[in-house]
Amino acid sequence: MGRKNYLIEGGSGTGKTAVCNELRRRGYHAINGDRELAYQGDPETGEPAGDATGVAVHRHHIWRVADVRAQAADQRDAVTFFCGGSRNLAKFIDLFDGVFVLEVDLGTLKRRLDQRPADEWGGQPAERQLIEHLHETREEIPPGGIAIDATAPLSRVVDNILHHVQAAHPA
Repeated sequence: MGRKNYLIEGGSGTGKTAVCNELRRRGYHAINGDRELAYQGDPETGEPAGDATGVAVHRHHIWRVADVRAQAADQRDAVTFFCGGSRNLAKFIDLFDGVFVLEVDLGTLKRRLDQRPADEWGGQPAERQLIEHLHETREEIPPGGIAIDATAPLSRVVDNILHHVQAAHPA
């Protein structure tokens, strides 16, 4: 759904869902990939993984590639933002005109995770440990993305993203 497609990425707890909601509130077409495109599957083959639990949920959190491609090809909106993370990102990263990476410091991350209920991803000790490890290593962050300070107030985070989009594609 965009003539221009952007990915809003970042580790768990960096604010991808909040940014998606704020973009929508402002009238932009934003897709919450973690809720609208994701399922548990094999990152290489796309085959459903069944009932993954705990840390395995993270390893098998992938997006439906055909749906991502269809949304990206739709020309009804000038810009579409895809918000979330996926273990099969390599299968569709070529569709994006840019990638924004939300970044927070470890203290902010821990405070945000402290607010999560036990039944939400990151609410269990093993999940938190993985999230903190991935935060430290950055091993799942796509290279070359534009870093966005997600410790700033949400309105400023979204303003910063939109500033980069407008600078790259002036009207």
